[in-house]
Amino acid sequence: MADPLLFNPRTYDPAQFDPETRRLLRATVDWFEGRGKRRLIEDYRSRAWLADFLAFAAKEGLFATFLTPASAAGHKDQRWDTARIAALNEIFGFYGLDYWYAWQVTILGLGPVWQSDNTAARARAAELLAQGEVFAFGLSEKTHGADIYSTDMLLTPDGNGGFTAEGSKYYIGNGNAAGLVSVFGRRTDIEGPDGYVFFAADSRHPAYHLVKNVVDSSKYVSEFRLANYPVGPEDVLHTGRAAFDAALNTVNVGKFNLCTASIGICEHAMYEAVTHAHNRILYGRPVTAFPHVRRELADAYVRLVGMKLFSDRAVDYFRSASPDDRRYLLFNPMTKMKVTTEGEKVIDLMWDVIAAKGFEKDTYFAQAAVEIRGLPKLEGTVHVNLALILKFMRNHLLNPAEFTAVPTRLDAADDTFLFEQGPARGLGSVRFHDWRPAYGAYAGVPNVARFREQADALCEFVATAAPDEEQSRDLDLLLAVGQLFALVVHGQLILEQARLTDLDEDVLDELFSVLVRDFSAFAVELHGKDSATADQQRWALGAVRRPVVDEARSGRVWERVEALAGAYEMAP
Repeated sequence: MADPLLFNPRTYDPAQFDPETRRLLRATVDWFEGRGKRRLIEDYRSRAWLADFLAFAAKEGLFATFLTPASAAGHKDQRWDTARIAALNEIFGFYGLDYWYAWQVTILGLGPVWQSDNTAARARAAELLAQGEVFAFGLSEKTHGADIYSTDMLLTPDGNGGFTAEGSKYYIGNGNAAGLVSVFGRRTDIEGPDGYVFFAADSRHPAYHLVKNVVDSSKYVSEFRLANYPVGPEDVLHTGRAAFDAALNTVNVGKFNLCTASIGICEHAMYEAVTHAHNRILYGRPVTAFPHVRRELADAYVRLVGMKLFSDRAVDYFRSASPDDRRYLLFNPMTKMKVTTEGEKVIDLMWDVIAAKGFEKDTYFAQAAVEIRGLPKLEGTVHVNLALILKFMRNHLLNPAEFTAVPTRLDAADDTFLFEQGPARGLGSVRFHDWRPAYGAYAGVPNVARFREQADALCEFVATAAPDEEQSRDLDLLLAVGQLFALVVHGQLILEQARLTDLDEDVLDELFSVLVRDFSAFAVELHGKDSATADQQRWALGAVRRPVVDEARSGRVWERVEALAGAYEMAP
């Protein structure tokens, strides 16, 4: 029997969606399954460009259906629906991050277009999607990275209402094939933020020079150069501060996708790892008979379940966002930072069990172990996103506001607000609903109650021992505090989704035993920071807790893990 908490191609039926969405998701799974594991792995190893996959997507209208907002739609099934986008992210991650990456950078490339008032550019983008084209997001540069304040893509007015663009971009996915590249630059005749420009370029234009793929991969992460590239008024997407906001708001939309890609990678790897460990005999016993192996695989399983619960609930806040409800601005970097680093832990736990098997060239696991590392490092590092999360800590923990409860959002609606986010500032004023009722609803679950003690202790820390002005410049110390806060938010949305889905309490209890250990570990890390005060050191050790041990509960959770052995194996 398939585990209902994990994606399994054998039993996958996305019945929660409308008929066309179900058809496209199932068709995507069937295309990969029909391709087979040997071809999937060989394409990955040979770094083959994704032409066959993109031809399939074009034939089915996959990208056009999922990535055309209703305002630009050519038929009724086209909309920007974060719930079904998340489902497709998971499928792409399950079969290979290269496929997800071509889709992900298309999403980023579309962000400035769908935020633009340029109707000609919007119509052009919709037509290109309908033709099966991919897109690219020309933001980063070799010297400056994603520091958009320092862009060296220069636009010189041509005297006819347009510009001539000169400069290069680096780390630009799909830069080899994009029908439209959203490029960020600045005017040579205007200083400061009023000079920013986002414009649309075509990778096939003779003034667009593709330099190279900067990575050794099927992912085409390009360096390109524009030399005397003509930018007409019809190509300009945003100017001034609006161009700056479009860059940040596009990343807000796009970086959410990293969490569900990470989930898909971990799910496929888990089927392989548990099956291998269960079938391998060591010292006359299956590897899964050893207590340390059971603990590592069970920890990996419940961490993966937590990743899914958090991400699914975050979708609801994305889809319900508005100018008066910007809670998604916390949950977004959480999905990017916390869920993807959890993915690394899941892979590492399983790799400790399967050991040398994880290097073998005929396994999916070998590529999973490599690709899982990239997700925490894309769309801002873990440190950048932790620093962002800290901006919300005091309001979230200590200053809750009243909000109408957000329901599960699986409705076939267009998420229009994502392209109407407005100015990318004012994060410190964002308010949140009270986090405590989510924990209170599960006060009878021993490890939820134990973790709640730690969460309450963090509130005490913020109120009485928070970093002073001098410590606030010590990012090393602040990041340790950020990890503690992230755990409380992680637990909150997990509990909200557990309530909405009636999650098995054994699984929830086992998951929170892991979170209790994680909180204790980060508290000890804070204790050891060079600049931690005596009060902070005392607080840190006082926040350490031991999880509530229940062998019977752990045994029941292990049975779920053991049942994954043989539950799915990709056809050769």
